Amino acid sequence: QVRVVESGGGLVQPGGSLRLSCAVSGSIFSINAMGWYRQAPGKERELVATITSGARTNYADSVKGRFTISRDNAKNTVYLQMNSLKPEDTAVYYCKADLTSYSGDYVYRGEYWGQGTQVTVSS
Repeated sequence: QVRVVESGGGLVQPGGSLRLSCAVSGSIFSINAMGWYRQAPGKERELVATITSGARTNYADSVKGRFTISRDNAKNTVYLQMNSLKPEDTAVYYCKADLTSYSGDYVYRGEYWGQGTQVTVSS
C-alpha cells in the first residue's frame, strides 16, 4: 500500500514564500519521476514542476525563476519552494509520484496522487 501526503500549504501575501513537502511511504521498490500539479477553481489541473530520479527538472513557464523543485531520495520526499508568489498561484497543489511498488512476489508500476494542499495568495 502506498501513501502520498502533501503538507505546507497556507495563506500568504503576494510576494511571499511557501515550501510544500510531499512524502511517499509504503511498500516502495523505487520512485521514478515526482511532480507538483495545481488546480485553481474552475480550471483544469496543470503541471507546475517535475523532477526525475536523476534530478532533471521541468517547470511550467508561469513559475520558472520563482519555484524550485527538489527531492530527497533517502526520505522519499519531494519539495516545492515557492517564492515571489502571486494571486494567480492560488490553487490546490497536488503531488504525483511515478513509482514501482511491491506486494509479496508481485511488482506494480503506477502513478499515485496525494490529497492536495491549499495555497492561497492574497493580501
